[in-house]
Amino acid sequence: MWLHVPRIVVVALGVSTMMAGCAGHSVQQSPGNGKEIGYGFNPTLPEPKPSIIPTVNVATAVGWGKRGTPLPAKGLKVDAFAAGLNHPRWLHVLPNGDVLVAESNAPAEHDEGFSLKKVFMGLAMKQAGAATKSANRITLLRDSNGDGVAEMRRTFAQGLDSPFGMTLSDGKLFVANTDALIAFAYSNGQTHARTAAQKITDLPAGELNHHWTKDVIASPDGRKLYVTVGSNSNVAENGMAAEKNRAAVLEVDKASGRTRVFASGLRNPNGLSWNPESGRLWVAVNERDEIGDNLVPDYMTSVRDGAFYGWPYSYFGQNVDSRVRPPRPDLVAKAVKPDYALGAHTASLGLTFSKGATLGPRFANGAFVGQHGSWNRSVPSGYKVIFVPFKNGKPSGPPEDVLTGFIDHGKAMGRPVGVAIDKEGALLVADDVGNVIWRVSRD
Repeated sequence: MWLHVPRIVVVALGVSTMMAGCAGHSVQQSPGNGKEIGYGFNPTLPEPKPSIIPTVNVATAVGWGKRGTPLPAKGLKVDAFAAGLNHPRWLHVLPNGDVLVAESNAPAEHDEGFSLKKVFMGLAMKQAGAATKSANRITLLRDSNGDGVAEMRRTFAQGLDSPFGMTLSDGKLFVANTDALIAFAYSNGQTHARTAAQKITDLPAGELNHHWTKDVIASPDGRKLYVTVGSNSNVAENGMAAEKNRAAVLEVDKASGRTRVFASGLRNPNGLSWNPESGRLWVAVNERDEIGDNLVPDYMTSVRDGAFYGWPYSYFGQNVDSRVRPPRPDLVAKAVKPDYALGAHTASLGLTFSKGATLGPRFANGAFVGQHGSWNRSVPSGYKVIFVPFKNGKPSGPPEDVLTGFIDHGKAMGRPVGVAIDKEGALLVADDVGNVIWRVSRD
């Protein structure tokens, strides 16, 4: 796939990089036989191949058109729960079954300053459909008659600042803007925010604000909130001072707003979810780029209080990243190996656990993962939703494709992001290129 970029940029990047961007049209498959590179408990980790200018191969965003829908796994069906949205990214299902959608994109002032690499990546993100102006709103969808399609659509809140994660706790809806955690009073069935937002605490942002998305979830007892904050760089090239309280899951005291780092070394965490068997908090993490097609695998992992997961000094445990200066062997020695790899460059963002056998017995216990899709890989990976089976609170086998067909010959009809289980037990998937919320149910 060729990107339409100015000739001067192509020359600067070199012919080999652009040729890598043209490589195969097929998508890296999830490991049906458990042998594919980059998945599972002990993924194959090849030798790193650092590059000054990254391989860029991002699928051109075209939308669904006459193609219709993605392709569900055998025994499932997929329908459009809601269409015509504006870059829907994240989902939250309310107790009465209403669905909240964060229609959002990067802040308007994002990473100012010039570099050739930045220009090139900006063009690539535009081609991927990721350069649209943020709607900055949360929309409420309601399926009043139970037919699997939202008949009612209301703006719940607007004028926000790149909102993403949402969680309901003790009569308040908490929303993670890119720069602050806020809350709205909520009562069951209301369709719009009736009061002004209350700021709970500031979140790391500023003019340099890489990985702008922040997710939030409440603790089961309602006392704490957990917020994800991604790194401000790929591998700390902007200095560690720019990474304060980043690449981390933060714990926020709901009553006081006091914040502390709960777990660190997580390059770009999203998709917070409580495991129903173990009661432990899990998260999906996007790992670093620019050291090869099969490095570094994204992953999902339980997060422990005080644990360090390696970024930027090491990856998938104690594999040292030699690009980072100065090195920190003391921190590498402490690095916790993640629980389960999800494939290199898959951009695994959404994560939610199943709730019983509403989608059939094989999906009764495990995690659904929304894989937004690669850009730093010669052969695309991700661009689908997968299911990882669990047993006794831990992954227990290879993943299975749940929803595919988002990409075809270098063109993206859609890209899955957030995932959630609705009140009836169906799987909802936010598609920020197709501008659709898909609903996957048992056939």
